Amino acid sequence: MGPFGSIDNGPSILGCSCRSLIGIHAVVPGKYSLSMLYLFGFSFVIWLLLQPLEASAQALRFQPQEATAAGQGNAFVAQADNASAIHYNPAGLTQVSGIQVLSGTTLLGGSVKFKSPSGMDERGDFGGSIAFPPPSYSYVSANLGSLGWPSLSNVTVGLGLNSPFGLNIRYPSDGTFNTAVTTAALPLIAIKPTVAYKLNDQLAIGVGADIYTFANFLGQGQVELKQAGSELNGKGTGAGATFSLLYTPLRNSDGNPIASIGLVYRTQAVLPLNGSLLINGTKVADASTSLVLPQIYTGAIAIWPVRTSEREWKLELDVEYVGWKSNRDLDVHLSSGGVIPQPQQWKTVPVVAIGTEYKWLNPPWLPHWDVALRSGYTRTENPVPDRTFSPAIISLSANTLSLGAGFLCQDQGRFLGLIPCGGASALWTKAIGLDVAFQEWFYESRTVADNLNPTVNGTYHAFIHLGTVSLRFLF
Repeated sequence: MGPFGSIDNGPSILGCSCRSLIGIHAVVPGKYSLSMLYLFGFSFVIWLLLQPLEASAQALRFQPQEATAAGQGNAFVAQADNASAIHYNPAGLTQVSGIQVLSGTTLLGGSVKFKSPSGMDERGDFGGSIAFPPPSYSYVSANLGSLGWPSLSNVTVGLGLNSPFGLNIRYPSDGTFNTAVTTAALPLIAIKPTVAYKLNDQLAIGVGADIYTFANFLGQGQVELKQAGSELNGKGTGAGATFSLLYTPLRNSDGNPIASIGLVYRTQAVLPLNGSLLINGTKVADASTSLVLPQIYTGAIAIWPVRTSEREWKLELDVEYVGWKSNRDLDVHLSSGGVIPQPQQWKTVPVVAIGTEYKWLNPPWLPHWDVALRSGYTRTENPVPDRTFSPAIISLSANTLSLGAGFLCQDQGRFLGLIPCGGASALWTKAIGLDVAFQEWFYESRTVADNLNPTVNGTYHAFIHLGTVSLRFLF
């Protein structure tokens, strides 16, 4: 376990709180430019108001970042047709017309159980993983043509805020692991400014910055590791980038994709962490290390065996390689001149996701609505060897089953029976969407032997229940 939080390929929920400001001043061309600019500003305000103040997690990499994708086992890279493309495949933003605001929240529960070779039991919980406000993600995108620049209609910009990495787990302070970990927290958030460009009807490209920082806007934003009588903490900021493309070789007569290929590359990001070492609550030295977030390669293909004006059926396969091999050590350097060695020696692992979605478009039994059912499967491999395994993380291979549903209200429909979904005014929504998903993580049992900390040796079992809900506003 690294002093500033170790890393896993399993799910996590992160802490986040932030405020952003976009200022635009220019002579804006076009008949509807000012109204659309005001609309964009209004949408962004809504987006900010939906932001939670706090959230937390249990492991470092958290795959679900929106309910549409989560319901399909996170197989969404080749589809990427809403504002969450900012995270999954920035090039997909070119499929999102007008302005779209998407925000949601995730609830997570579960625990990890341990039995030592001598029969001693221990249990950890993801304290704070189900919090109020709970973990969340938010995205806003705008096609520049919709903002009054018709010559830039091939360009779509976006801004995302989510928590793809994080950590929060607790064990009894007087338990088996008090010399390894009692509390571990990593409230990391990502800010993602993004731009996408449509080269032609078949090919689009996207690029985004990934700015990782801690949720210290309201305090308590630092990574922490507590052991018996000692605590390490620190915080910092780092950045990476995402590059992607979306290739659509086949479309139907309406111009909608019936086959798409998505490719995404996320660069490595290094966070220099600076903090302190405390013994029994008293600071004894400044401390520093570097947390390496992995590079990720993703390839995906989606096909629509059925895509008509009445129904759509999609199948998608995503395969990604997570470069945890770069996480070699988290050695802590003290101002006293000492070094606390923290070897990691992780390995690169694959993640395979299969997902499907079936839609009814404006069915006669629910006019003015689109209804979708989703399901998926994800296989996640364990990247951590026995030697450096830590009970702070769920370093177990997992099989994840997903279910989801989506509802899009438009035209003369009414959301919740009260709110008009579509209006003639440019300042009113064209559609309102609600998406929900549930995931069950089935972790494989693991027996750890020959660990650097002998108290960690033993057999581990874990489970996670994860639910997420998203709201979309289309302008």
